[in-house]
Amino acid sequence: MSARSVEVVLVKAGRTKIRYPADVLADDGTRLTVRAPWAAEGVRDFGFVRFEPGDVFVEHYWRDRWYAVKEVRDGDGSLKGWYCDIARPALIDDAGGEVVVEDLDLDLWVSADGSEVLRLDEDEFEASGLAVRDPEAAECAVVALDELEVLGREGLAQLLR
Repeated sequence: MSARSVEVVLVKAGRTKIRYPADVLADDGTRLTVRAPWAAEGVRDFGFVRFEPGDVFVEHYWRDRWYAVKEVRDGDGSLKGWYCDIARPALIDDAGGEVVVEDLDLDLWVSADGSEVLRLDEDEFEASGLAVRDPEAAECAVVALDELEVLGREGLAQLLR
């Protein structure tokens, strides 16, 4: 049986931010799990973590939840942590092989040892104007961030089983 692959498309503010191929690891009809190498060019240093060539992401996308969780490992397989994107529920086109995720600016970082749980980009979210354009989506985004922060403090492994 050959591995199925998909194209992950990250959309932000109506534009495609990045697209990259990923191998499907599992799909239970609600959650799709894929694996992909670091897809951006060069190194992205956030201060609390660096994403760089050789890193591998195991990404979890839900059709019914307002977030995606990405487990990040370095090239040697050591866990760096989890980067969580607050996003509309993923649109998964099985026929076309695409996973479209609309990023809503809010993010959460959970370090590998759980000692850091950082809410990110709340200023970008506020500046995006989503609360005015789509108040329901903005509320769902904030609720999702709060939920993930609690899960991050209690251990994301439970969510990803």
